[in-house]
Amino acid sequence: MGRVKRLPVIVVAGFLGAGKTTLLNHLLAGARGTRIGVVVNDFGAIGIDAMSVAGQVESTVSLSNGCLCCAVDVSGLDEMLAKLDSQVDVIVIEASGLAEPQAMARMVLASENPRLSYGGLVLLVDAAEFPDDLERHLRVADLVVLNKTDRVANTAELVDRIDRLTPGVPITAVTHGRVDPALLFDPKPRETHGQLSFEDLLEEDHVHVHYDSVEFTADAMNPTRLMHFLDHRPPGLYRIKGFVRFDVPGHRQRFTLHTVGAFLRFDRDQWGDVPRRTQLVLIGTDLDRDAIRKALDDCVEPDPSSVDPQSMLEVLRYLDQ
Repeated sequence: MGRVKRLPVIVVAGFLGAGKTTLLNHLLAGARGTRIGVVVNDFGAIGIDAMSVAGQVESTVSLSNGCLCCAVDVSGLDEMLAKLDSQVDVIVIEASGLAEPQAMARMVLASENPRLSYGGLVLLVDAAEFPDDLERHLRVADLVVLNKTDRVANTAELVDRIDRLTPGVPITAVTHGRVDPALLFDPKPRETHGQLSFEDLLEEDHVHVHYDSVEFTADAMNPTRLMHFLDHRPPGLYRIKGFVRFDVPGHRQRFTLHTVGAFLRFDRDQWGDVPRRTQLVLIGTDLDRDAIRKALDDCVEPDPSSVDPQSMLEVLRYLDQ
């Protein structure tokens, strides 16, 4: 029996007025065939027109208590998400402005639903009303979205301030919550007999000309050097997705790789009829393509049989069991 594909559950958090609902409406309007299931605090705040575009009006769970983190327990959250998991391709939770991002991330990570997988936490920050009490929220963010940058003159200064508080976590500056869906999840590919092909990975990203993308193809990778690259990603790199092949003794297999901001996950890949190579797409802004390709070239392993199998432990700790 094949491995069950797990749906990513992405948490969108931020202070009141940061633009969470605006971002969610933007994702829904730009879904391009992807079925987005949403869990929101206030159904009335989600534009019905946008919901209709995404075909998700009947798949929305509205919470009467006004704050998702106040759900009774994790099993209660599972019950809500179970209403969506068979109908959609991705689930986005809009956390109340009063909700603690740490609590939200823990609840999703603790889910016992085998069909769901934590997809990262996106933290919105209002550039015009920059909060003082921000550092503790940044600690669990996988991607920081600095919103409403059209209302300030010092966007670069605010980006630098956030970067000092949370070094290494990607930051993207936007207006009106306009975050490209491809930075958060995979828009639905064309039919591929259950496999996402390298062409599918490339096809979706060339549409978004305001982001840079880097394509990389190679054979087997060295686990230690690749993990060092992933732990020290270059500035502006928001997303990595694709396949990674290892030929380490005892671990000759290929994995799918998925990152959103600082979040990182590996899955065991179903080989199918696709080439057994490393094939990656990297998405971001102002990327140094040559430097990234050189860094990845340095991760290629010319003699996999000589690699210590223990080096795979760093990869396996990010395996989505």
